[in-house]
Amino acid sequence: MKFPVYLDNQATTPVDPRVLESMMPYLQDKFGNVGSAHLCGRDVVGPVAIARKQVADLIGAKPREIVFTSGATESDNLAIKGIALAHSHKGRHIVTQVTEHKAVLDSCAYLETQGFEVTYLGVDKDGLVSVSELKEAIRSGKEGTTDKTVLVSIMGANNEIGTLQPWAEIGSVTKSHGIFFHVDAAQTAGKVPFSVEDAKADLVSLSAHKMYGPKGIGALYVRSGVELECQMHGGGQENGVRAGTLAVPMVVALGEACRLALFDLQSEVLQLGNLRKRLEDGILGALDGVLVNGHKTQKVPGNLNLTFDGIDGDRLMLGLGQLCCSATSACSSTSARASHVLKAIGRSEAQANASVRFGIGRFNDQDEIDFAIAKVVETVTSLKG
Repeated sequence: MKFPVYLDNQATTPVDPRVLESMMPYLQDKFGNVGSAHLCGRDVVGPVAIARKQVADLIGAKPREIVFTSGATESDNLAIKGIALAHSHKGRHIVTQVTEHKAVLDSCAYLETQGFEVTYLGVDKDGLVSVSELKEAIRSGKEGTTDKTVLVSIMGANNEIGTLQPWAEIGSVTKSHGIFFHVDAAQTAGKVPFSVEDAKADLVSLSAHKMYGPKGIGALYVRSGVELECQMHGGGQENGVRAGTLAVPMVVALGEACRLALFDLQSEVLQLGNLRKRLEDGILGALDGVLVNGHKTQKVPGNLNLTFDGIDGDRLMLGLGQLCCSATSACSSTSARASHVLKAIGRSEAQANASVRFGIGRFNDQDEIDFAIAKVVETVTSLKG
């Protein structure tokens, strides 16, 4: 067994060797700019087109609907600000929910400074949004004002507790009202079956490093006919939606990561679900006072978020040593505030600060899970004294 044992695959995943192999030629011999008309430029047009199709295939989209970005944070910003600013003549009200990723929440907060109004839906104890509350929040008032809803942005799966939102039901609601629907699927696509048609989504954010690709590359699905206001200006690449020379090696890597995720999806769902159950049963069977955060069944298979009630979170993480997992107490690298997600589902400040997220991934095995169980039980037992 290799140390440290990595169980933080919601934060980032290691690059799959097959993904690394796919991108290497485009870092060396095939280095051309895809926008160049000469032979070296034409040499990479085909690989980029293949990658675009591979990304589209993962979510049931058309290749022309895929816009390459630097990652899900940029995709979220482009989707939310791009829709809001391009369609402010239709409405200036947005609906999202309190447990979104900061890329969504901060984009919405920015738009509030620009005259938009945002409704932040609460969640239940499992982290689920209420579809009936969403319906009540939608405004159908005067066009061009905050009395009319223009966009709903609800994530596919929560990055901290793994809860899957009812995106198909939400999409049916937004479609019936003629409202744009954005899904941050960075923690969803490639981890559970997800289709833009099932979700009736107009925009979907993706990230390579959440599915065994490199950091710094992602994509935004933009349904055909949906107009966005560009947020990055320059050479007019990506059909004028996102300027900047395409990073061909990264694009190829994202495509391969999506291909592998789709090919292995069913087996990985089963594998990760079994490992998560082993980890959960092992810890809960040996310790008292452990709370499971997130929906019991409606969640991504590799996520396990536990609260160790009465335990000092900092001392717990220090004691885990060679086990790499996430304390969910900090909502950003510069903040010591308790997780906004855990507080939203009813955990106290102290409980949120005593919570750990275990992210199980493609390359974990039973030996590593058993090590994690033993290490957690040993550490918590010693802290209880």
